[in-house]
Amino acid sequence: METSVNKPFTLPLGAQAPGFRLEATDGKNHGLGDFKDAKVLVVFFTCNHCPYVTGSDEVTRKTAERFEFQGVRFVAINSNSAKTNKEDSFLHMVERMQQHKFPWTYLHDEKQTVARAYGALRTPHFFVFDATRKLVYTGRGVDHPRDASKIKVNDLANALEDQLAGRKLRKSVTNPIGCNVKWEGRDEHWMPAEACDLV
Repeated sequence: METSVNKPFTLPLGAQAPGFRLEATDGKNHGLGDFKDAKVLVVFFTCNHCPYVTGSDEVTRKTAERFEFQGVRFVAINSNSAKTNKEDSFLHMVERMQQHKFPWTYLHDEKQTVARAYGALRTPHFFVFDATRKLVYTGRGVDHPRDASKIKVNDLANALEDQLAGRKLRKSVTNPIGCNVKWEGRDEHWMPAEACDLV
């Protein structure tokens, strides 16, 4: 008899990107297939209020713009419950995109099913997929997302550089740094029991 193995909470390296179709701030619904032409796809879980998000958004913008012309697309997903923090409502998502004009598609995971499928731990949490949509990197964007002046390492940029160059990634897994996802009906600091550090 085979022993059943518990599925890890967070998507493991080599796993296929889970599909989704969510409402975006541009007024359209977007699915995974809408980004099929991307050579590399970055899916990251974020929100409107977290200081680790707001502290590193401009670094993420520069990273997205740097690799855009090499076929890299960025997709941001807000899975936070607006009942926990009203700033994470869809209306505030739209307002934030209008104000900052970030170079990514911003999706609303109101039912939190996509956050569960990917195993999002914190905001921000980055998942990098290759051309076949297999996971090649998961974790943090930078080492000090709350204070850009202290950033010494951009793990996301390093992963994209290595992937596009066809070489082994310097790091494939890091722990995301940020606020935990705000799960519906739970205390703001609650994490699923099966969630754990990646390294």
